[in-house]
Amino acid sequence: MAGWSVEDVPGQGGRVAVVTGANSGIGYVTARELARRGARVLLACRSEARGVGARDRLGGEVPGADVEFARLDLGDLASVREFARTYPYDRLDLLVNNAGVMALPYGTTADGFETQFGVNHLGHFALTGLLLPVLLAAPAARVVTVSSTAHVLANIDIDDLNSERRYRRWVAYARSKTANLLFVHELARRLAAHGADVIAAAAHPGYAATNLQTAGPEMAGRRAVQGLMRVGNRFFAQSAEAGALPTLYAATAPEVPPDSFTGPSLVGWRGSPAPSRRAPWTRDDRAAQRLWAASEQLTGVTYDALGA
Repeated sequence: MAGWSVEDVPGQGGRVAVVTGANSGIGYVTARELARRGARVLLACRSEARGVGARDRLGGEVPGADVEFARLDLGDLASVREFARTYPYDRLDLLVNNAGVMALPYGTTADGFETQFGVNHLGHFALTGLLLPVLLAAPAARVVTVSSTAHVLANIDIDDLNSERRYRRWVAYARSKTANLLFVHELARRLAAHGADVIAAAAHPGYAATNLQTAGPEMAGRRAVQGLMRVGNRFFAQSAEAGALPTLYAATAPEVPPDSFTGPSLVGWRGSPAPSRRAPWTRDDRAAQRLWAASEQLTGVTYDALGA
């Protein structure tokens, strides 16, 4: 793994990939490099204008790339179901659950969930479950979910998943990223129990310069914070190109184990991909099972193909 770079991404010819939030940042870089290695890539984005723009830009950067756009709003379960219903292929080799929001003012999704929990966790939980049959139809498929080192700031509160008692934007974000890791932990366990050869793994980009940092302050009208985030992105963050490497590693490297967590090697901030530290509560079997049951109840999506 030491020194692993984009040049080490193996050939992806014949593979089909879905990347959520692929119109910008590490999602775009991930989609582009998968396409460069020969994968057929579906860009799953909320905005049609930005998604089509990303598809066209990617086609210009990678001539001959097999890439398409499909609309997906993770904050609307009807949109998630429609995306899965109209998924155009009979197999899915790689699902990259990349899209996310960070430290937003309080809000709710179309289905009434707190936005960060609803988009970052529940939307991807539902998407993965609905696409499970085509994942199982592909040999050695993978599900890679993008979390964050910020998960260490807070464990989930199973009795207040939607932060109804008290909303603190960074705590809610951390809880959603912990939920990502608990989801991967339980999904990996269930896949193994079913005897499936699908690998569920997680990754994080460290501190990468994307629009994720500035979206929340912009929405809240916090111009000073927005300015600080821009300064941080410019002088301290690594590029989106570098930030995408842990995701690409988890998605394509041959030696990735189930329930692994890959991030940058230098104190989780920057550098080549390496195993990343994670809070002990993200490996709590009981918490993962309780979150799973709650997620099924909230979304109405059950993973029937994996049995009870």
